Amino acid sequence: MIDWKSVEAADCAVPAGRPVDDLVGELSRALANPDPLVRDGAPYTVLATWIARGTIGTPRRLELGDEMAGRFADPRIEARSFAPLVLDMLVAAGDFRAGWVDAFERWYPAEQDLRGHDGTLGWLHAVAHGADLLARFGRHPEVAPTRMLDLAAARLTAPTDHVFEQMEDDRLARAVALVLARTDLGERDAVGWLEPIADRFGSDRISTPVPAHISNCLRTLRQLHVLADRGVRPGGDLPAEPVPHRDTVKSGVAAVLDRIVRR
Repeated sequence: MIDWKSVEAADCAVPAGRPVDDLVGELSRALANPDPLVRDGAPYTVLATWIARGTIGTPRRLELGDEMAGRFADPRIEARSFAPLVLDMLVAAGDFRAGWVDAFERWYPAEQDLRGHDGTLGWLHAVAHGADLLARFGRHPEVAPTRMLDLAAARLTAPTDHVFEQMEDDRLARAVALVLARTDLGERDAVGWLEPIADRFGSDRISTPVPAHISNCLRTLRQLHVLADRGVRPGGDLPAEPVPHRDTVKSGVAAVLDRIVRR
């Protein structure tokens, strides 16, 4: 196995003596490793750098994306939850396949292991990593923004006993806000995705203690209200982008929050 720490220290230069495609396979396997020092360490940095630099040829990048899409069905949470990170890298670099969206759409609301961090496995972050990919797909010209907004609603209304505890609500709210910042999104579509949330949570009386999925939804929508008001940064030092239908979105989110809290 390649000493990926040494590769990282050498500015991610490609090691001599082995084909890049074979090295990518090793990196791919490392990003499903149960050891967090392997999965979330130097191999992650090297793969991200090689994708961004174009070190990996297009055919191998597309194969890698297919591997990640297939990994959504892996029995191991560490494999499933790191797949969206790699797909996010690939789409950001200009790669795209419609099948990746389909696989992600099947997995994201159905994922039941929502732990942000595990003492043995390290960072898992299925909701947060999935949110990042949701934003990436939701801003891609070949993906209808309403599709990703509906997917966010499906994730928020999926039953769970796990309360978001590692800023997953913030990451999901940011993802939704980034999709809402698309200038080609109509006003009606900007709030239509809220209807199933209101229907799901706005009818029965809230029991105490508040169920985890309702708490998750409330906190995500509250953060979204702030981002809709202030704008959302797409990343780095880039300026905040406004949400075109700011007032409509804020009113829609506030109405859903009011309906849930007052029921």
